[in-house]
Amino acid sequence: MGCWRCRITGRACGEHPPGGFCPGATPDTVTARAPPIRTLPPISPSRGCCPRHRRSKHCPEQPPVEDAVPDTLVRTLPWAPPAGLLRGALPMSRANPVPGSGACWGVLAETATGDGSPEFGGRILEKTGLCSQITFGRYVRQGRKLGLDPKLFIQDLQFNEVPVRVYQPKATSDGPRRGILFFHGGGWVFGSLDTYEKVCRYLSRESDSVVVSVQYRLAPEHKYPAAYEDCLNATQHFLQHLEHYGVDPARVIVCGDSAGGNLAAAVSQTLAGRSDFPKLRAQILIYPGLQALDFNLPSYQQNRGVPLLFRERAAFFALLYLNGDALHMQEVLEGSHIPPDLRLKYRKWVSPDNIPEEFKVRGVKPLGPTDFIAEVYETVKRFCEPNLCPLLAEDSVVHQLPESFILTCEYDVLRDDGLLYKKRLEDNGVRVTWYHLEDGFHGIISLYDYCGFSFPSGKRGLDSVVNFLKSL
Repeated sequence: MGCWRCRITGRACGEHPPGGFCPGATPDTVTARAPPIRTLPPISPSRGCCPRHRRSKHCPEQPPVEDAVPDTLVRTLPWAPPAGLLRGALPMSRANPVPGSGACWGVLAETATGDGSPEFGGRILEKTGLCSQITFGRYVRQGRKLGLDPKLFIQDLQFNEVPVRVYQPKATSDGPRRGILFFHGGGWVFGSLDTYEKVCRYLSRESDSVVVSVQYRLAPEHKYPAAYEDCLNATQHFLQHLEHYGVDPARVIVCGDSAGGNLAAAVSQTLAGRSDFPKLRAQILIYPGLQALDFNLPSYQQNRGVPLLFRERAAFFALLYLNGDALHMQEVLEGSHIPPDLRLKYRKWVSPDNIPEEFKVRGVKPLGPTDFIAEVYETVKRFCEPNLCPLLAEDSVVHQLPESFILTCEYDVLRDDGLLYKKRLEDNGVRVTWYHLEDGFHGIISLYDYCGFSFPSGKRGLDSVVNFLKSL
């Protein structure tokens, strides 16, 4: 009969060597029913427990994996299972982390609010024609409607035809408050005002600030630069009407996590040096994605299979935002999409050499040059635009940027994007506050209070943002 995944999908789950086919399905049948696709990250046949054996510590067909999950990552789990149990459920190694698919952590990675890969259930629904993976993913991530907040006035408005949600503290204030424009994460594909409701309420209450959460248009329906333009338009509208919301023009901050951090950095660069708007006081970038030139930086190698954002998904989301599809994803992952002259030009900003050595101890392999493919570059050449990849902005722009806060997580493929931008800002004389979560993973801020679970590391990260805001 084979395993349940192969039977339901009619496609090999890839966990049954030799040949990658389930023993209950013939190669001809599997191939005919579901030809291989390249938009989903592969599952390693050599590691991990498959769903057929999810009740046991290890799959009987595979050897145990020693020292699989770092203890610091184990301690971030809210239900605090025994470390050995988690290692059996989620086999990973420090040098080659590839998560198993049957673990409770793997389920969280696929269903929690954040940038995890589309749900297995979404693939089933798409195969049956009921809805697309992305539609199902948005449904899962949409967030729960919260009741009234006794400490906040909350209203849904539109700024320049962009939907926003405004959070204003009810308590009286001695003077104008800070104003925060918040751009949510979700790989430019997922996320909504409801998804980040708890985070925005927390920021507004704890920092006594007016928070404007922006619902920008999502890919793939709306390709680049739609999200960037929405965030910029909403920001400009807010800057023109600060008095109406009781906001101090000298204390306006842009903030975002993941893809939202990318958008916050791009908006901050666009407004740098502008005299027709109040100058931004600061930018807050929470594990931002800032470049799409190199998906083989140390953090991409070390954390390529760590939830909630896998290496393949990072490239998938970037391509979906840029072009509305994930064609040429493998070439982008390998680095064949950038001409040698441009790679040399940007090497001073995007290079493993600029990453501190302490972040390379978990194992980094030097990679040889890849062959440049011109036709691929033609489809993705806008990756070199700073509005899409803010790490590539010229020094003349970077040195005008406001004071910055950057949060990075050790177990995150985007860690090095934040580290590289931190160096660029500091090299250009911009004051930077950096907070690094040694036991953090991508998406942890939005999971600080998820479905009754508590992620202490996410709470620490969120409090670090609040403390920075209070210092402004």
